[in-house]
Amino acid sequence: MCNNLLFIDWQPDIELLNVGSFSIRWYSIMWIVGLALAYFIVKFLYEKQQIPKEKFDPLFIYCFLGVIIGARLGHCLFYEPDYFLGSMKGFIEMFLPIRFAPDSWNWTFSGYSGLASHGGVIGVFIGMLLYMKKTKVSLMITLDNVSIAAPITACFIRLGNLMNSEIIGSQTDVPWAFLFHTREAVVDGQIVPRHPAQLYEAIAYLIIFVIGLLIYVKHNKTSLKSDEIVQKNRKYVPGTGFYFGYCIATIFLFRFCVEFIKKEQVDFERAMILDMGQILSIPLIIIGFYFLFRKSSETKNK
Repeated sequence: MCNNLLFIDWQPDIELLNVGSFSIRWYSIMWIVGLALAYFIVKFLYEKQQIPKEKFDPLFIYCFLGVIIGARLGHCLFYEPDYFLGSMKGFIEMFLPIRFAPDSWNWTFSGYSGLASHGGVIGVFIGMLLYMKKTKVSLMITLDNVSIAAPITACFIRLGNLMNSEIIGSQTDVPWAFLFHTREAVVDGQIVPRHPAQLYEAIAYLIIFVIGLLIYVKHNKTSLKSDEIVQKNRKYVPGTGFYFGYCIATIFLFRFCVEFIKKEQVDFERAMILDMGQILSIPLIIIGFYFLFRKSSETKNK
């Protein structure tokens, strides 16, 4: 193994602000920034598509609750079902941001320390189904608009994981390897250099976001009337499913690939050919490519 002095020594303070018992973590800030950017991007898209403002207002609440609840339940049920379903304490911790002491019912506030992106996708989809039922906005229009913005949120969430030194990569001696100062990064009592897998994902999702936005801008010129856009660029009009397919196909295809250079998140993955993240990514990749390459259809009425 190369000299550790050659690598990036990564041990940032996970807290941006700490006043007494109150603290704000970088991870929370990254979530807030990512969600805020998505909010303003989708709001802009709704305005450009002349969707009434009152139909946009509820969307953020449905998506926010969907992603948080879905991501939390996804982690608990996909990665640690034995713990969270094996006792009343674990079951309560699945829903509340607390952690019980091992030998008593004393608890401390812990925040939601486990969130799974696959569960978040399912949660957002359910949230948008409920949103569609309430507002009567086409589900595919909503999915496409949210999908244009979603990669930038995913980018900032992974930057939050980087600040937490979690979801670390496998051992490597590449020059840009990181030395993570966490228990999971130690091998035989030594901190070993690892791939910054969170950074790889953040960069990839940023690129996916930029490409998707450029496709939208190129094919939805404001100088064209809406009926002309439908005729000339039908495939790229929100409502066809193209942006939904592009988003989940590219994000989860990259997620599938990057898992090969990640450290397993839970012990049972060590005996698996494909880890849980890859298994859960496969159906989303298939769905994504279906919508990406299917024949475009007429955009539904707003």
